Amino acid sequence: MHPMLNIAIQAARSAGKIIVRFLDHLDANDITEKERHDFVTKVDRMAEEEIINTIQRSYPSHNILAEESGLRSGTTNCTWIIDPLDGTINFIHGFPHFCVSIAFQRNDKLEVGVIYDPLRQELFTAVRGMGAQLNNRKIRVSPCKKLDNALLGTGFPSRIEKHIQFYLKTLGVILPQTVGVRRAGSAALDIAYVAAGRLDGFWEMGLKSWDIAAGAVILMEAGGIISDFQGGMGYFKSGEVVAATPKLHKPLVDIIQSATRE
Repeated sequence: MHPMLNIAIQAARSAGKIIVRFLDHLDANDITEKERHDFVTKVDRMAEEEIINTIQRSYPSHNILAEESGLRSGTTNCTWIIDPLDGTINFIHGFPHFCVSIAFQRNDKLEVGVIYDPLRQELFTAVRGMGAQLNNRKIRVSPCKKLDNALLGTGFPSRIEKHIQFYLKTLGVILPQTVGVRRAGSAALDIAYVAAGRLDGFWEMGLKSWDIAAGAVILMEAGGIISDFQGGMGYFKSGEVVAATPKLHKPLVDIIQSATRE
């Protein structure tokens, strides 16, 4: 096994155990609102520290970019990008759709992605150039070629009010052209679902690098395409993501660009 993948899997499983242990035992005092509609729990922080400790035992000189603690600078060109609990609001409410997301990047190239759903015990993994897997079984994006046959995922920009009207305009155009749109509340896990063929595409705005990085590796290794709303690779900077099968990616980008022009 790729050494970075092995460490990421260990870290994700350890964090998952913490998350499951506290699922039905969270007190109101354990929840903090970082900003409007953006919450953190003691479980986020505990899971993050477990991941960081697991990584640093093997790679103490690596950089770490984590959602709750920010950037810990190391002395190499290697960076771990961590979301210890993607879908915190779901977790707080007991809605069973959240995950641990860990990516490894070297020289600005994403090399490893791990997304772990601790409730379903589903482990999505990928190493650049070696394909993507779900629980050690190879996965590929769906063969869907037309939007009118597609089931899509999305995320609402509820934290950024200025995006809401643009998003609703885009949704209004996309929704009638598909068999359905789902909003489950964990961007990382939704992108993994596109990689596994459970969704045919996904779009969202207002994301952070830790929401995107692991899913991007897994999706690309499963034969999918991920971009920003312009069809380029600036999704870390913009926080905009379109993830889809090869045949659906361009139609989705075209619809979003049309909404932007209007």
